[in-house]
Amino acid sequence: IRGIVLGDKTMSVLKIWSAEFQEGYGLLIRPEQIELFQSICNRERVNCEVLGEIDGSGNVVVEDNQNGTTPVCLNLEQILTNMPQKTFESNRRTKGLKPLDLPDVTVGEAIEAVFKLPGVGSKGFLVHKVDRSVTGLIAQQQCCGIAQIPIANVSVSAQSHFGLTGVASALGEAPVKMLIDSKAGARMAVAEMLTNMVSARISGIGNIRCRANWMWPAKLPYEGALLYDAAVAMSDFMVGLGIAVDGGKDSLSMAATISGELVKAPGSLVVLGYAPVPDITKKVTPDIKNAGQSNLMLIDLGQGKSRLGGSALAQAFNQLGDESPDIENPALLKNAFLAVQQMIDEGLILSLHDRSDGGLITAVAEMCMASRCGFSLAVPKGPAILPYLFTEELGFVIEIDRTGEVGRISDICQSFNVPISEVGKTLISSHCEIHDGDVGTFWSGSITELRQWWEATSSRIEELQMNSACAQEEYTGHLDQLPGPGHGPSYRLSFSPADTSPEVLEAQSKPGVVVLREEGTNGDREMLAACAAVGFAPWDVTMSDLLEGKVDLDRFQGIIFAGGFSYMDVFDSAKGWAGTILFNDALREMFDRFYAREDTFSLGVCNGCQLMALLGWVPRKGIASKAQPRFVHNTSGRFESRWVQVEVLPSPSVLLAGMEGSKLGVWVAHGEGRLVYPDQSIAQEVSERRLSPLAYLDPHGNRTEVYPYNPNGSPLGITALCSPDGRHLAMMPHPERCFRLWQWPWMPESWKSLEASPWLRMFQNARTWCVDHRT
Repeated sequence: IRGIVLGDKTMSVLKIWSAEFQEGYGLLIRPEQIELFQSICNRERVNCEVLGEIDGSGNVVVEDNQNGTTPVCLNLEQILTNMPQKTFESNRRTKGLKPLDLPDVTVGEAIEAVFKLPGVGSKGFLVHKVDRSVTGLIAQQQCCGIAQIPIANVSVSAQSHFGLTGVASALGEAPVKMLIDSKAGARMAVAEMLTNMVSARISGIGNIRCRANWMWPAKLPYEGALLYDAAVAMSDFMVGLGIAVDGGKDSLSMAATISGELVKAPGSLVVLGYAPVPDITKKVTPDIKNAGQSNLMLIDLGQGKSRLGGSALAQAFNQLGDESPDIENPALLKNAFLAVQQMIDEGLILSLHDRSDGGLITAVAEMCMASRCGFSLAVPKGPAILPYLFTEELGFVIEIDRTGEVGRISDICQSFNVPISEVGKTLISSHCEIHDGDVGTFWSGSITELRQWWEATSSRIEELQMNSACAQEEYTGHLDQLPGPGHGPSYRLSFSPADTSPEVLEAQSKPGVVVLREEGTNGDREMLAACAAVGFAPWDVTMSDLLEGKVDLDRFQGIIFAGGFSYMDVFDSAKGWAGTILFNDALREMFDRFYAREDTFSLGVCNGCQLMALLGWVPRKGIASKAQPRFVHNTSGRFESRWVQVEVLPSPSVLLAGMEGSKLGVWVAHGEGRLVYPDQSIAQEVSERRLSPLAYLDPHGNRTEVYPYNPNGSPLGITALCSPDGRHLAMMPHPERCFRLWQWPWMPESWKSLEASPWLRMFQNARTWCVDHRT
């Protein structure tokens, strides 16, 4: 046991043996493979401690070589056999819930109250501070539409950068409904997973597998019976659907006594479903695609019911209710799933959203907020207005083209015995209205007003976890985002993107490029893929390889410093990585030789960009260390993951040649990307010599310092530096995470027919330059 590496050498055997280390993994390795395994760990700079061996004795023995004792000797047969059976008793009780008694509120007041609930409103306070593009395999993340708001139903990831197969995953949960009826809550959790999963064309409903995560204070009175009922209901419902659970996690001690008071978590079930996807491009997102020319249809799986128990509307007015939405007929849900899958396969649906959180009005509003357009929603004769708008009975809202295959959609629904009806239409303006189909209007306003309500709580939370001025700037900035297709981001192409020719990809002699990484790097795989996609021979090289002399940069024409968090950024971004190079004479000389050669290029992205600045590679060599420009903490004070817009500016950069004037979307994912100039004369030199090739743009296409269009606060929107000869480029955005069209979370409709992603051109330029400058 003394073989475990510890920071505290005084720890006793008892503490070492019983400590619940979260950072360690226990692995079984065959003896003949341990040397290989240790060499891999050494290359990746990962601790590997060989602690013992399996001897087949049936005993677990712990030895302490400090005193020659065996403090632990456990016979597994005695421990694992003849265990006394535990018995838990639990009884059922009648809850005596009260029916809803909603106050007399207007439709507008109800919408505002519901939209300000954290469970319904924007989750921007969560999604923008985590990396949503890492790996470059992300075909669908949380944010959708021209407004890039977090409303996606399903997650889609590719299996490879070079194919279209992948996997879809979706979540379902109904914790408030579970408080009313644990059986209904369990069924609704499974059902919500399916109504989310349906947005991706999967290989088949029978291929869906699930993880069921239970959180329940099961040992408390009456709770065990509720858990049992929920588990049986989930199982029976899944059997009826033809899907299954293959794992999960149970937390069944969700109660504690604090200061003499019992505090328990409400019982809940979270279902994660996942399934194979034959073609990751066959999916629909909730954002409206054809504003002013499309209709909104409802597939109502509630069979006309409008139960409000456990709904967001009830919660907004501090009530629970006594009757929860439910789905007793799994066949209806399965048929609706299959019908929508066929519509997606035939390309009949423009957009799709479910109404499980906040009801019909929330689904429609989110769809239109994502595209900054308006809507006209017609309430049919008969149902009361609030239940119709806010019930969370199962159902889909789909957008279809008015001139499209409306008859075909009706035929599909009829063949599966699934109800569908028109509920409204989209508007090209920002106007929104809810009416009775004749002259009565229940509410009217603008999509901007709805967005302000929907973002309000998220913005307040943001103010508590980041620079509050930036949070306020983003919140008020929604007013500046005008509706309609004519007011979207000013995307523009100055060239025609083209795929790499087969002749280039199949060439026998390919330029060699190093994709260099350090401990903590996480953007190397997508960078290697981007290089391979244009005909490079990319090498995966670690700093350990260079330090041990296994690889020498002299044989390569290109070096790419990949993004990530070298040494977890504990020294500030890239400082540890830079120190490894600058304070090792042999390495420093090797990098200096590479930089000076006229047949080489370098590219640094994100962490690599910060590294190139610290090495003094950009904007040029010879700048005193105190005057060297560098990239520091974002003005927002936190990590930023965003799909932003940049302009390619005139510069000597060889990698961006021919792309000048283009205005493109691109991923950013960094916490320290704000460019600072300790010496303003260097800033003037950069400007005069055009050594800043990329700049952030606002929605109107202008260079900007406004958050979040400029996610880090760099002056004049600058987000890249290059050397005067153009061979060395450092940039904070991640072009390697959008070198495929399917990696883009949004682009103009006309761009979807492009032959290749515009960012592929950057890597093609690098390869062409290398071929032209071979020595």
